[in-house]
Amino acid sequence: MGKQLDSLNDRLIDFIAKQYMFFVGTAGHEGKINVSPKGMDTFRILGKNRALWLNLTGSGNETAAHLLENNRITVMFCAFEGKPIILRLYGTAKIYHQRDTEWNEYIHLFPEFIGSRQLIDIDIEMVQTSCGFGVPFYDYKGQREELKWWAEKKGKDGIKDYWAQKNTKSLDGKDTGIFENEKIENNL
Repeated sequence: MGKQLDSLNDRLIDFIAKQYMFFVGTAGHEGKINVSPKGMDTFRILGKNRALWLNLTGSGNETAAHLLENNRITVMFCAFEGKPIILRLYGTAKIYHQRDTEWNEYIHLFPEFIGSRQLIDIDIEMVQTSCGFGVPFYDYKGQREELKWWAEKKGKDGIKDYWAQKNTKSLDGKDTGIFENEKIENNL
């Protein structure tokens, strides 16, 4: 049923392009494991072993804290229509913030979102496909607009204030690196 590959092929790249939702999993050395659903046209394939994900502002910033401590990441796509398939991308990741030169190099690949928080550059080490026989069918009705509206209402300054209040520490109290002068104890 399942297959492991060293890289993405054209069929899998096409499958990813047709998905409206994906899941991101990360974990630090200790503490909580985080799995988050994502969407809103924020995932790009840059090559057969490289992907880029635009992380939007949310209620927490677990991924950033985890990747600073332990750069492992898993991204999972599930077919909710058509042929059943589950696709996992296993690899390591780097974080780019608006202050980093890489941000300006890649941000143009995505629609403009006021709540754009980080770019996550993923080095894909292994690709795994498996059957999606147990994944139910769902009808896609569209993307939710609430996150976009919320960020637009706050504006860029309001988003940065929100980061200061809600996005500097993980659930386990680990620094996220969202601000340049933030002390990152794990990387000193």
